[in-house]
Formats: sequence, structure tokens, C-alpha cells
Amino acid sequence: MRYLLAAALLGAAPLLPGPRAQAQARLETGGQQPMPAAEWVDQATGHKVVRLTPLDGKNGSFYFHNNPFLKTASGQDEMVFYHTDEKGQQLRLLNLQTRQVRPLTGYYKRISGEIVGRKSHDVYYQVENQVYAINADTRKERKVYTFPTDFPGSISTLNADETLLAGSLGGAEAREIFKKYPAKSDFFNRIYDAKVQHILFTINVKTGKREEIYQEKTWLGHVQFSPTDPDLLMYCHEGPWGKVDRIWTISIKSHATKLMHQRTVDGEIAGHEFFSPDGKTIWFDLQQPRSVTFYLAGAPVAGGPETRYQHQRNEWSIHYNVSPDQTLFAGDGGDPGQVAKAPDGQWINLFRPTGDHFAAEHLVRMAYHGYKLEPNVHFSPDGKWVIFRANFEGQEQVYAVEIAKAS
Repeated sequence: MRYLLAAALLGAAPLLPGPRAQAQARLETGGQQPMPAAEWVDQATGHKVVRLTPLDGKNGSFYFHNNPFLKTASGQDEMVFYHTDEKGQQLRLLNLQTRQVRPLTGYYKRISGEIVGRKSHDVYYQVENQVYAINADTRKERKVYTFPTDFPGSISTLNADETLLAGSLGGAEAREIFKKYPAKSDFFNRIYDAKVQHILFTINVKTGKREEIYQEKTWLGHVQFSPTDPDLLMYCHEGPWGKVDRIWTISIKSHATKLMHQRTVDGEIAGHEFFSPDGKTIWFDLQQPRSVTFYLAGAPVAGGPETRYQHQRNEWSIHYNVSPDQTLFAGDGGDPGQVAKAPDGQWINLFRPTGDHFAAEHLVRMAYHGYKLEPNVHFSPDGKWVIFRANFEGQEQVYAVEIAKAS
């Protein structure tokens, strides 16, 4: 099935035909459910907001550090996203220039993975214990791996030369805790306290060979390959951030591990780490101490002093991201119940580094968004838009906000 939205295009392409009066309307974002048009100017910020996905069910973008973009042979940008309706869940492709949406996979009860090969255009996903790859250009699909019953792992990342998948697996005790206590508030401390053996593993995408590269009696997660170094894998010690030195890397070849940030302040927390596009820096949320002083910090992969940008409580975000040219940052904000306890933090924000701090600009007012659904910001491939997910129209959809202010 194909859909075409009458909305503004990303990039320099001309606008799709649509009612000009609606396109220029200044509206309260989320003030109507649904909004009266697929695009509007946020009246609180002056920035154009565009709904990228049709109102045909729930549509969700990827987690903040998982790349959803690929480029077509004609040079257009496509984005992979989740679609859910009464038939189940599938992955779909959205062309950011034409706004055409097409299904990529069939329907399943649940899909996981969020892995896009930029070079090959293979999109990897997992259904129960089966790992598949489907090519976004040819639609040719293949089975990559089947997890055995005694190793119910899950994939989460693809290395830079697209030869290896990686993931983590907790022991049986951890899996029982997840099953018995499905809410994060219930399982989080329990799994950390249990000190269950966890395993990092890789899977060769051609041969299907699985290799267990590291084991530790602590909770391991947030596994991410470097976008440029196929040998470098980042992982974290999960658990209460104030109790863990969280951010680590490991060499696939030597299995040597390295701590990327050592906590030095009582009550300090650091996390929600992600690689810069050039792979030279690992960025993360740093609070010294928790809920008091806020930074986005960058640890050089090669070693050396960190870069830190301080920002205010109301500017703190659950997740951050960096633009393709690494000159701008964005954040998805947070409600008063989050760690920052921000009284006015429900915004999609743009951050411009200015010396040792951020100069913040509001892009979208998120007062009508329920933050149990994390917005998870991404910059568009051309760096001109910030893409996020939200439920302020009543159900989850994917949106883009233009960085330049509307005229």
C-alpha cells in the first residue's frame, strides 16, 4: 500500500501541492486531536512541524542512537520506521522527498532490531528467535540466524563494515525477573542487584557464526558498534546510574575493554551514551551530582580530556543527538517526573555550543505529549530538520520540525 502526504518536503525539493493556508497556520501543537492539517507552525516557537506518517495506525521512529536512514540510488533519503495496526507490526519505508510510504516487511506480532545497513541497504530485524535481513532496494529477504532455545539472545547493532551483528544476553535469573516484573520501575533494581551473568556476542551476517566475546556477572546492555571502526563495540553496565561506571568499549579482535568515563563526584550519574557520526567521540548525559548540574559530555574514543556543555534544568533531555556535521545538538526534553524534575522541560530543543555551555532554542512545545513515550530525536540526513515521535494527536506518529524558523 502506498500513501502520499500533502506536506512540506525535507531538503531543497519543491513543496508538495497542498492548501497553502493550512501549511501556514500557526497552531498549538497537540491542541487538537488530530491536528487539522499534516503541517503547521508551532505557535509557541515559530518553527514548522510536519507529520511524516499517515494516520493509519501507530507509527514509531527508531531509538535515538539507531540510524533509520538510507539513501536511494537516485540520491533521495528514506527512513525506516515501525507501523502497527490491527494486523500486527511491520517495518515500513518513508521517502523523505516524495512522502511515499511502502511496506518493507510482512506483518508480525512483534518486530525488534532497528538495524539499517547504510552501505548494503540491508535492514536487519528479529521476530521471536529468528533474525532476518531484507534489502530495501530489491525486497530480497534472507534468514541470518536462529537463536537456540538455550541462548535466547537479541540483536541490537551492526558494525561499520556490515559483517557482524552484536547483542547481549542475560542469564536465566535475569529473564525470570523481566517476566515476573515487566514494569521498568519493578525490574530495574532487581536485575542490577541479582548480579546475573551476562554475555556480549557477535553474529557473522554471512556465515551465521555466533561468537561470545565477553562475560561478566553484571547487567550489560545498550550495545552499539562504532559507525566508523568495525572492531569497536560500546556497551554499558546497566543499573542505577549512581552505582555504576556505565560506559565501556571492547575490541572485537582482542576482547580488551576500556572504561570511557569514571565517576568522580558523590551522586554523579552518566548515561544514554551514543557515538558521534565520525566515531571519534562518545557523547552522554552527565549530571554532577544527579539532578543538580547538567552537562552533555563527550569522551574522546582515543583518550584525552572530555568536552562538556552545561545547560539548565529546563533544557535537560532524556536523550540527545548530534547533527551530521557535528555543529548542532538536539534534545527531546522531559516531564516533571523525570530525573531533572524540570517544571518547564516539555520541549524539543535545539542546542548550539557556545564556549562551555549550550545556547538553547525551543523547536516544539510538547505540553500535550505523554512522556512515557520517549520522543527520541534524530537529525534528518541533510541536517535541516529534527525528527521525533510523539502522541500529542492521540496515538504515536512520527514528526519533523524545521530548524530554520518559518517565515
